[in-house]
Amino acid sequence: MKEMELKYGCNPNQKPSRIYMEDGSDLPIEVLCGRPGYINLLDAFNGWQLVSELKKATGKVAATSFKHVSPAGAAIGLPLTDVEKKIYWVDDMGELTPMGSAYARARGADRMSSFGDFISLSDTCDVCTAKLVSREVSDGIIAPDYEPEALEILKKKKKGNYCVLKINPDYKPAALEKKQVFGVTFEQGRNELVIDDALFANIVTENKELPQAARDDMAIALITLKYTQSNSVCYVKGGQAIGIGAGQQSRIHCTRLAGSKADNWYLRQSPQVLNLPFKEGIRRADRDNAIDLYMGEDYMDVLADGKWEALFTEKPAVFTAEEKRAWLDGNTDVTLGSDAFFPFGDNIERAFRSGVKYVAQPGGSVRDDNVIQACNDHNMVMCFTGIRLFHH
Repeated sequence: MKEMELKYGCNPNQKPSRIYMEDGSDLPIEVLCGRPGYINLLDAFNGWQLVSELKKATGKVAATSFKHVSPAGAAIGLPLTDVEKKIYWVDDMGELTPMGSAYARARGADRMSSFGDFISLSDTCDVCTAKLVSREVSDGIIAPDYEPEALEILKKKKKGNYCVLKINPDYKPAALEKKQVFGVTFEQGRNELVIDDALFANIVTENKELPQAARDDMAIALITLKYTQSNSVCYVKGGQAIGIGAGQQSRIHCTRLAGSKADNWYLRQSPQVLNLPFKEGIRRADRDNAIDLYMGEDYMDVLADGKWEALFTEKPAVFTAEEKRAWLDGNTDVTLGSDAFFPFGDNIERAFRSGVKYVAQPGGSVRDDNVIQACNDHNMVMCFTGIRLFHH
């Protein structure tokens, strides 16, 4: 297949729409089910690059959950704790495969943002992963292959209209990439930067103790940022992104947004949230929405009289600011990556409140000394990679 006609572009009024290979070669994908849209394919191709690089960098299978051309989550296939199984709604699934664990982590870190996602897998989609996907609201999936039973499970989703794409893992794009804006063609060399441990050699803080697990998390953060709309900041812990702040004009707003998502990920593990007395039959998406409100400033939207009765068997106690802060203080050893330098130490101060101990950023600000001092004040380890990772 050398070209594919699409229903429309980014919006229904943008017609005609298609994808094709300028050199006349075959497209690197095969549609196994459904009909992909313009944004679906943008998510699929960006997501596939992300998980492919995560697999190469860590040696473990990887998954990402994309929404609107940025990842909502990304993870490698490490086992889940019992608490993680509960907050990702997979505690009824038994033992997960590495691929299933990777997707559960990628989907579960920010379930509000992952709702209606496009999934990318680094390796064959197995039955375990397909069963997880079948339960979630999702637009589609891309993988290098599918187990026959897994494919049959996915083909039943959305009344047979779920988008299933198979990508050729051996496909290599051209060294130059082009796009048009306002009728003007832009051309640039592809970002072929390899992210590995060598990028983390320049440790500029007094604390220079950087364990391998933190190096892996730095790689996950930077590879995730490589395919996230800039400006962007990513918090990572234990092999998964736990907070991604994308597309902000200000660096501190990226750091705050990603930090608030990382905080919510950790707050979901608190007894106050784990023990919420949901009624039988409340759907996962409705539980996610209720939990998000319960943890935030608008908690009365679910706790007010006449509101809580629709969700809970009894009225939960307010999760106070003091209780939340005390719980968040237990989150430690978080890694922070930034796609460009931090211009001020306020980013470090905000990151510290979300448990950050390890930082990877390009460096190069006229206030690098201020940023380094902020890290030293909190005994953090910071690497200057010397590499910017803008993506637009």
